[in-house]
Amino acid sequence: MAHIRTQVGIIGAGPAGLLLAHLLHKAGVDSVVLERQARPYIEARIRAGLLEQGSVDTLHDAGLADRLHREGLAHDGMQLRLAGRDCRIDLHGLTGKRVTIYGQQESVKDMVAARLATGRPLFFEASEVALHDIATTAPRITFTHEGAAHELRCDVIAGCDGFHGPSRAAMPAEVLRVYERVYPFAWLGILADAKPVSHELIYARHPDGFALATMRSETVSRLYLQCAPDEDPANWPDERIWEGLHARLGGVNEGRITQKGVTPMRSFVAEPMRHGRLFLAGDAAHIVPPTGAKGMNLAVADIRVLAPALLAFFARGDERLMDAYSATALRRIWKVQRFSWWMTAMLHNSNGNDPFEDRVQAAELAHVMDSEAAQRFLAEQYVGLPYDA
Repeated sequence: MAHIRTQVGIIGAGPAGLLLAHLLHKAGVDSVVLERQARPYIEARIRAGLLEQGSVDTLHDAGLADRLHREGLAHDGMQLRLAGRDCRIDLHGLTGKRVTIYGQQESVKDMVAARLATGRPLFFEASEVALHDIATTAPRITFTHEGAAHELRCDVIAGCDGFHGPSRAAMPAEVLRVYERVYPFAWLGILADAKPVSHELIYARHPDGFALATMRSETVSRLYLQCAPDEDPANWPDERIWEGLHARLGGVNEGRITQKGVTPMRSFVAEPMRHGRLFLAGDAAHIVPPTGAKGMNLAVADIRVLAPALLAFFARGDERLMDAYSATALRRIWKVQRFSWWMTAMLHNSNGNDPFEDRVQAAELAHVMDSEAAQRFLAEQYVGLPYDA
């Protein structure tokens, strides 16, 4: 077995793990990144592409935003649609901030390139990853890479390996508390070679179900339809998809559909986010429904808390920020969970299973469209809360 020594072992090369590795490297702290998938896979998988103002600022300050600034689509507003009525939420006018459309996979490409440019280890296709001795001051990670067994000895482990990774599972059952809600609907999402119907996102509530019109570029549309959680995309031929989008969104630009898939809807939080020398970040600790586009933004927020905590530890032996990490991160996480739950409930219907709730939620959406105070609340949450909130 080959032995490797580093300061921080990072499991997962998603936005959380790669951003943490980059910030640590800039400050002179060594890390090793392990990723179970191949590089082409993580750079191609489609995820949400809406960045809060704070996430853009964080990537800029880290030196990771050159391409984002060139290719990202800045949005000063978004639109709500109910019963044929439209309401534009003036995000910039209400908050002084904006959001930016830039696919998560594009951010991952940028961060992978930055990591490889440092020459520091990034192991793709690392398998049989297991965590050991996390409650001690000398945690270890064992893994297999290119058929050879390895042991990574470190001072700290950052579990940034997503919902299904081994990091959260390594925490003792008697320590971990899980809060979860699984929603009775999902999104059928497509990518299409078609000009976006609007230069801003459109969120629509319709008797047939929710719909969302967004984009990946000026020539590629990303479109969603509410569907059943167990929906088979094969039951949605292109003609049916376009018919549903036209009905719910009031018309879209059609084009060649290049990708089709179903996204389940879940709210999930694991507490605490730290046990011993193991720290969870990103989807390893929390999942939000995609309605509010908060997944990657929460991962960035976690790292904004975790990175300074680790830097204080390695620079001065100061563990106070590490001790506060979980509580600090969770304060924001639960506020974002509330917003994502609220947006999800307000914009989706129950498929006839709860007519009372449907009427109440439609009234909630109508109130937002009629009230500047309600629009300000939505806008403040949508562009991202201040990091010290």
